[in-house]
Amino acid sequence: MENLKEKILVVDDEASIRRILETRLSMIGYDVVTAADGEEALETFRMEVPDLVVLDVMMPKLDGYGVCQELRKESDVPIIMLTALGDVADRITGLELGADDYVVKPFSPKELEARIRSVLRRVEKTGAPGIPSSGVIQVSSIKIDTNKRQVYKGDERIRLTGMEFSLLELLVSKSGEPFSRSEILQEVWGYTPERHVDTRVVDVHISRLRAKLEEDPSNPELILTARGTGYLFQRILEPDEI
Repeated sequence: MENLKEKILVVDDEASIRRILETRLSMIGYDVVTAADGEEALETFRMEVPDLVVLDVMMPKLDGYGVCQELRKESDVPIIMLTALGDVADRITGLELGADDYVVKPFSPKELEARIRSVLRRVEKTGAPGIPSSGVIQVSSIKIDTNKRQVYKGDERIRLTGMEFSLLELLVSKSGEPFSRSEILQEVWGYTPERHVDTRVVDVHISRLRAKLEEDPSNPELILTARGTGYLFQRILEPDEI
């Protein structure tokens, strides 16, 4: 058994789901805490400070959207939403509010375990190929520090979630070269090419990055759309090219 130390908060109003996930995740080495509604989720989060939150959408007192919004005001913790089967609007809304990934109900616990591993691994990963040894990249007013996983716009630090930073790091690592949505899903989220996944996960994260980094998100100059392909970061000139 791996000696995992990450703490996971499971939030779901169905006791059976909480019990199953607590048992399975504990068996593979995670420290698991649970909450049965949105208000309890926020209290537990602030008390326990988990490394990742598994968050159901439909809950009493405060739904998953409200919890996600509140968490994003104070934390960049990875959030995986549990959404209803076939309800695309649920998934997109959760992503727009700051969730990193989603799993559709009814789900296989093994699938959720795989998503948790992938998100935690990616959030902790550093040092993408193509990044200078200093780890610092300056593009106009944007400074990206890949060692500290921080981004500044002028003197202001811009808060990115772990997955947002990983996406930005990937695009910057090969600036000027387009990535397809499938490539991004594979590199950042760990989805294999054979697995069908809604590519709007990528689109929503790109939109969130643009909203935080671009002067005019509707007319982006940093994160560009590659027609018919996907996305790319504007080519970063080497010092001898300037």
